[in-house]
Amino acid sequence: MTDAQETITALRRTLIAKEREAAELVDRVAELTAQLSARPVSPSQGAPVGRDLPSDDRLITVEDALVLQEVGLYEYHHPLENAAAYQERLEELRDEIRSSITDGRAIEVGKQFSFNNSLAEGRRLTRDLGKLMLRAYNAEAENCVRAIRAGNLQTAIKRLDKAATDIEKLGASMQMRIDPAYHRLRITEIELTADHQMRLSEEREAAREERERLREERKVEQELARRRQELDKEREHYRNVLARIQDPAQRADAEREIARLDAAIADNDYRAANIRAGYVYVISNIGAFGRNVVKIGLTRRLDPIDRIRELSGASVPFPFDVHALYFSDDAVALENELHKEFSKYRVNHANVRREFFFASPEQVRDVLATKVGNLLEYTTEPEATQYFQSVRYWPESPLRS
Repeated sequence: MTDAQETITALRRTLIAKEREAAELVDRVAELTAQLSARPVSPSQGAPVGRDLPSDDRLITVEDALVLQEVGLYEYHHPLENAAAYQERLEELRDEIRSSITDGRAIEVGKQFSFNNSLAEGRRLTRDLGKLMLRAYNAEAENCVRAIRAGNLQTAIKRLDKAATDIEKLGASMQMRIDPAYHRLRITEIELTADHQMRLSEEREAAREERERLREERKVEQELARRRQELDKEREHYRNVLARIQDPAQRADAEREIARLDAAIADNDYRAANIRAGYVYVISNIGAFGRNVVKIGLTRRLDPIDRIRELSGASVPFPFDVHALYFSDDAVALENELHKEFSKYRVNHANVRREFFFASPEQVRDVLATKVGNLLEYTTEPEATQYFQSVRYWPESPLRS
């Protein structure tokens, strides 16, 4: 068998393998991920057996969670304003990709390859094989795009780099390789797709939280409106009483009630007009999050406990315990100051709108006291009644103490 025939045979084998690999990529990733999850754990090290095996540059990791932990917070490779801008840029990029293919710039092939002592036959052969190899490369690229997530971006890029390297290695005798500029376009497509998905996720989360904020505002407005109606009705009652009675003592009592109601109405109107006024709360849930994790938030509800009850719904196993409810005319600023003070202790650094912090109630109390002065009421020890009633029935758990 001649060198040319051996090269052709190798290229065809590679093409078949690449197409099969591209078709089964998603299933393979799922299968390998399941296998990794099922690895036996070494009792002495508490880590999957085989984790310390020598690394091999030819292997591509599929442990996306590990990759995400190693790279830290997601960083945008092509920062754009919003998801629509990413979609528009992706469409432009894909037009460039299509143009590179139709113009014949996507793959480079040699012009001097001879087959059966014929340059014409060699050019036809390299052209046809180039199309097939480009098809395999594009199939790999499309699978990388479809399977992309924030945690496996580098895995996808390495996979596509390996595909380009394999084509160049096997097509060396024909001077065949993926055009570097085209390869860069496909890498950019993967990066933009990852950026686009992350931006979409952020916008969905922001929209969800905005809807939650608007629902909360509507509840506050409805509460204030109902409270105003109740106060007006009660005030009208005492005015009618005052008009009917003549006894000085009874009139004095009615006038005091009217004055009290006038003050309550003024306070209610102030709360309705001043959207920055409200309660800053400090709560914890040791049954759900363990000790020394607190939530520092804000509510404008007339009864802030109503908001705490909502947070203690079906999404957590136990009700939250309240450490502090502090009313402030500028609760927004106070909440922001507390968040800034504990910013490096955030539980969720990827989404700063999540208001949980690694801090003890005592630490928050000390900081809050420096901001507002004397605290009339602050509870450092959580009641956690349901938690303490339940914990003795638990299996062994790191939350037990």
